[in-house]
Amino acid sequence: MTADSVHTTDTTDAVTTDAVAPAQDPRQALGALRAEIGKAVVGQDAAVTGLVVALLCGGHVLLEGVPGVAKTLLIRALSTALDLETKRIQFTPDLMPGDVTGSLVYDARTAEFSFQPGPVFTNLLLADEINRTPPKTQASLLEAMEERQVTVDGEPRPLPEPFLVAATQNPLEYEGTYPLPEAQLDRFLLKLVLPLPDREQEFQVLSRHASGFDPRDLAAAGIRPVAGPADLAAARAAIARLTVSPEVLAYIVDLCRATRQSPSLSMGVSPRGATALLNASRAWAWLAGRDYVSPDDVKALALPTLRHRVRLRAEAEMEGVTADSVIQAVLAQTPAPR
Repeated sequence: MTADSVHTTDTTDAVTTDAVAPAQDPRQALGALRAEIGKAVVGQDAAVTGLVVALLCGGHVLLEGVPGVAKTLLIRALSTALDLETKRIQFTPDLMPGDVTGSLVYDARTAEFSFQPGPVFTNLLLADEINRTPPKTQASLLEAMEERQVTVDGEPRPLPEPFLVAATQNPLEYEGTYPLPEAQLDRFLLKLVLPLPDREQEFQVLSRHASGFDPRDLAAAGIRPVAGPADLAAARAAIARLTVSPEVLAYIVDLCRATRQSPSLSMGVSPRGATALLNASRAWAWLAGRDYVSPDDVKALALPTLRHRVRLRAEAEMEGVTADSVIQAVLAQTPAPR
């Protein structure tokens, strides 16, 4: 594949180069993200919060929604508000693994091969329409997402810190899509579903465009860095000190075990999924200003953390059962500690 056919875009020019000083209160700094991103994106507060949770956990996010609900704009606005380097890959059927991770390139002047880093070497990687590329290219992200490194020609190369993959996908019923394999889905901490805006939100979107808003120019929209890597590091240290009672741990275990016994599922949540739910609940509790995790924190994160880790039985799908409805039933049937 020739260099000019690689579908990547470096969007770092949208991010100011001025360093962001560590905030006095990282919770306040990260809380300001919602207002800042709201200057460009309307009606996706839940997705913004989910992305912040993923950053605090060092996890990755899968964003699903029909075309045109601002998935790409959301990621670009987040990277600008966090002063992080970001790169975008447009996943297409002809994209090759080396176009994602990088490859060895022969230098005729030195008669040697040198490594040319791919777009995965960034803080926030936007994998746009990841389910439009075949599984072989999708799998090129597995090592990067799990090990935070890329191995080429036997040599591991570490990725920057922080590192987050924000992958967007269209619903699978749309033409030209490939379902993500379970091993890939399990690497995502959260799966966030972006809904269509309601009438008032859609009116706000059109009003902004009528007033001259250009989604390609976030600086003109007034988005500026309000937090940075130092705030994320301080927040992660604070989250690590949160108390989780044995009763809440047992509640998470019971929820995940219940999915394995559901007659509607052929595959329930794995222990890795249970750990993901614990980590996401801790981040959520910290954002709420508490130093302990409650059962309500677990309930709040159960759907986005677990919905992509279960597999429906064919007969259940034919009856209109969804992963969300199964998880909601498990939440309703599993007693929560008081």
